Amino acid sequence: MLYIGVDLGTSAVKLLLMNEKGGIENIVSKEYPLEFPHPGWSQQKPEDWWDKTVEGLKELTANADKSRIAGISFGGQMHGLVVLDSDDNVIRPAILWNDGRTTKETDYLNNVIGKDKLSQYTANIAFAGFTAPKILWMKENEPENFNRIAKIMLPKDYIAYKLSGVHCTDVSDASGMLLFDVKNKCWSKEMMDICSVREDQLAKIFESYEVVGNIKADVAAQLGFPESVKIIAGAGDNAAAAIGTGTVGDGRCNISLGTSGTIFISSKDFCVDENNALHAFAHSDGHYHLMGCMLSAASCNKWWMEDIIGTDDFAGEQKDITKLGENNVFFLPYLMGERSPHNNPDARAMFIGMSMDTTRADMTQAVLEGVAFGIRDSFEVARSLGINITKTKICGGGAKSPLWKKIMANVLGITVEVIESEEGPGYGGAILAAVGCGEYASVEEAADKLVKVVGTVEPDAELTRKYEEKYQKFKKIYPTVKCLY
Repeated sequence: MLYIGVDLGTSAVKLLLMNEKGGIENIVSKEYPLEFPHPGWSQQKPEDWWDKTVEGLKELTANADKSRIAGISFGGQMHGLVVLDSDDNVIRPAILWNDGRTTKETDYLNNVIGKDKLSQYTANIAFAGFTAPKILWMKENEPENFNRIAKIMLPKDYIAYKLSGVHCTDVSDASGMLLFDVKNKCWSKEMMDICSVREDQLAKIFESYEVVGNIKADVAAQLGFPESVKIIAGAGDNAAAAIGTGTVGDGRCNISLGTSGTIFISSKDFCVDENNALHAFAHSDGHYHLMGCMLSAASCNKWWMEDIIGTDDFAGEQKDITKLGENNVFFLPYLMGERSPHNNPDARAMFIGMSMDTTRADMTQAVLEGVAFGIRDSFEVARSLGINITKTKICGGGAKSPLWKKIMANVLGITVEVIESEEGPGYGGAILAAVGCGEYASVEEAADKLVKVVGTVEPDAELTRKYEEKYQKFKKIYPTVKCLY
């Protein structure tokens, strides 16, 4: 049988066709525009997502035996606010995860409602990118639109709805709304009251691998798919990517060096750190996970290479970096503010420690190390909860750099594993589709059979010791300069 994973990203929808053995048969990507109507605002038209998804599905399966297509599932950008009226028409463009308009609402939730209550209700505190602050913003600034809301959805769930006719969401994506009781996997009555939302305005909740329904007859006809195709709930992008890297079960870890950076730790049990420095979310394997999210990771290196020193020769700039653990230049990687663990949208990047003998290579090395130290900040929070992490998978564009992988292994002092296929949320979505259709008994079984480690980077004891000294200096910089932001 064939399974489709739909990765609804911020700049494009990426569609992946997988066979029952996990082999990737085709990949198609379709771009759509981003809107920035005001500085710091970021939004998209859900209609564009749907148009490009349909276009992509047709191209993806053009040469496939469509009678073999069994299921479709998703990974998608999280936190975005999609609002539909009583006729299921989109009311306004979706407000995205990286939109910064909700500073006032986020402050209200954290400081007036209070972080303790938010954590009690949802296991998390408010961040500017989360969905609940966007709802409050809409209530205050667009009351006419707010009063028309019949359904509140997340980005990938809008595509699932268009395919199935079911207003659905999954536990991992719902966890990032600040409306969801993560521990008990249900909508929070208290948060609904705070946001003036009714439960009938929210989608039906599914585990990520559960079938929400079959493809609608008219859509099946449009695509040439059989009407037996099942639509499976899917997951938020990071939880879907975790499946694609085999980060399921208890105590497994994945680090993603994409535009943003994440450290994702799967857990059988629900747990929350006392400062809510890490997100405590439901996982797509039926259990839970902790996640630290840096807003700028590989994008720091891209900014440094392309915008500052003016080159696209990433590998060439790294070839002269040989003295690891000895750099006296530090870089704070907060180009867009920071989420985990500081939760400070006003934080900014900086270099510190330059001297007359500082070289271009030193600066480049500092950028790579600064991101690794930022990941370590979240890693330390997980350690404080008694979670013993001895190895991690790694993915994302930054993971293509052998040097960066070596730095990461030694900054964290753990083994870094490289996987064979690195297709992220799309591959995770296809695996969820296979599980939902009964191809595999569980997400864990599917991940264990399909995800293959093809290389490892081991930490070096002496280099780890050097990086320990450097990290102890790095972690003093932010508290020292925080007052300047």
